[in-house]
Amino acid sequence: MEHIVEQNLLYDFYGELLTEHQRRVYESAVHEDLSLKELSDEYGITRQGVHDLIKRCDKILKGYDDRLHMIERFDKVKKLVGEIDALALDGGPGNRETIHRLCSELMEAL
Repeated sequence: MEHIVEQNLLYDFYGELLTEHQRRVYESAVHEDLSLKELSDEYGITRQGVHDLIKRCDKILKGYDDRLHMIERFDKVKKLVGEIDALALDGGPGNRETIHRLCSELMEAL
């Protein structure tokens, strides 16, 4: 399941950088969960060709993230927003300084 989540995140961040053909096949494989046979029939390429294309897209998308680190930044921002939200709901003394520090970290992450 974790691989599917990673594929979806990578596609969300970098999918527009794939060619139109790569996007269509990758979306059908990952989002619609079509089999290699179904994809090969739909796109008129062999099952091996579909498999290779999906693996190549995975490698391309992972390569973009290895250089740009958008998923890491996204996870950090998500974590910081959760901490800020919890502190804001708590309303305890001293939270103002902590919220300010977390907001500074958030701005750095962005």
